[in-house]
Amino acid sequence: MIILGTNSIKETGFDVDNSLRFHSDTYLTNTFGSAPTLATKNTMSVWFKRSTLGTLQQLMTGNNNAFSIVINSNDTIAFYNSSGQLLSPKVYRDTSAWMHFVFAYDSTQGTDTNRFKVYINGVLETSFNNTAYPSQNAASDLGANGTDMKIGTRTNNDRIFEGYMAETAFVDGQALGADSFGEFDDSGIWKPIDISGLTFGNNGFYLEYKQFGTGTNSSGMGADTSGNDFHFAVTGFTATDQSTDTCTNNSCTMNPLNMPISNQPTFSEGNLKTVTSSSGSGRFGGTSTFGVTQGKWYVEAKATVGSTYSRNSIGVSYNPAEMARNNSDNTLTDTSYAWGWDSSGGDVYHDSSVVVNYATYTTGDICQIFLDLDNHKLYYGKNGTLQSSTGISLDTGETYFIAQIDRTGGSDTSTFEFNFGSPIYAISSSNTDGEYGNFEYSTTITGDGASKTFKALNSANLAEYG
Repeated sequence: MIILGTNSIKETGFDVDNSLRFHSDTYLTNTFGSAPTLATKNTMSVWFKRSTLGTLQQLMTGNNNAFSIVINSNDTIAFYNSSGQLLSPKVYRDTSAWMHFVFAYDSTQGTDTNRFKVYINGVLETSFNNTAYPSQNAASDLGANGTDMKIGTRTNNDRIFEGYMAETAFVDGQALGADSFGEFDDSGIWKPIDISGLTFGNNGFYLEYKQFGTGTNSSGMGADTSGNDFHFAVTGFTATDQSTDTCTNNSCTMNPLNMPISNQPTFSEGNLKTVTSSSGSGRFGGTSTFGVTQGKWYVEAKATVGSTYSRNSIGVSYNPAEMARNNSDNTLTDTSYAWGWDSSGGDVYHDSSVVVNYATYTTGDICQIFLDLDNHKLYYGKNGTLQSSTGISLDTGETYFIAQIDRTGGSDTSTFEFNFGSPIYAISSSNTDGEYGNFEYSTTITGDGASKTFKALNSANLAEYG
């Protein structure tokens, strides 16, 4: 999916500041240490944004996999608890948007279909391919004394979830509806609400991912803020995995859905890290999930250690689908719909012509992209140095996306780590756009005789400036 700039995005009064970026071998673990408030009723709520599609993943699990929320390899979702199962026939393949699941368990209900309830983005789901409900008054497998609880994996520490999670809560002793966790705004978009006032029960927890420590305590990324101090142990996470990409301020990433048929790049780290293919003539590197038609936007892209940067190009395109379809190593330099800054000679190409010559860049360098669509100008920087105060002229009336290709021959690859405001690499001197973002360098430049401040590509900024 591609998100376009729009002024219709509405803000609510509650903001979620942080999420946790799950990837490779990262997960959270804990063990319930007391009897539940009520074994026949509980509720799990989680906000998440997917990164990797087509693989078997586990959002969470408990009691040796007896309770599970599973993302199948066909991108459907299954819910399990107490010998019961619900399998939704719907396919969830949107890597650009946040989703909300509520799974309510109430085995006291006389009607078996009321013992499980699943809400997806605020709406009660009633269509399932497979259904198996627990017997009346059966104890839940989630929250039992002495059993495990894992987030981002299953008990075997495999099926690792790839993506972002925020506002993860377990309410012990109550079967709650979605309206206890969210509400629809004026434009019909499902948004989270403040749930700190809920009664979480003996074994309940509330993970806000506010901290960036790795300890099993209130300063850790798995800190419980429900009041129960049910803090989760952290495996594999570092401080850079705490993210500001959240369900109230969705951030741009690179787009794994806009892919060529062959010689595909590899996306990881919440779709902020791209590695180009090592074979074929097409070395497409990817395009962004957000496209913009107006406003001023700033992005950093770090050339990562271990790759070859002999003929890479980074820039903007207003035809991302055609770039992927062509799957060529010149779609960012030799086409009329793109502008690309070449790593080796420093040339900026457009439509097979050199527009201007800048510095070269290589491993460890941070390329800066300043996209001014109020004046249709493109500026580049390298490691904090603006390459020219005179912007490169862009076509008017188009929707622009960040784009990258690899023009290297042989079996070489290139890796970039993109920063749209929540970096996956360490920042030594934090800069914001005045309100949002964590960038290595300033987002303000003097371009074409005027001071200009560029914004991070996120939904809050799109609502105001896009």
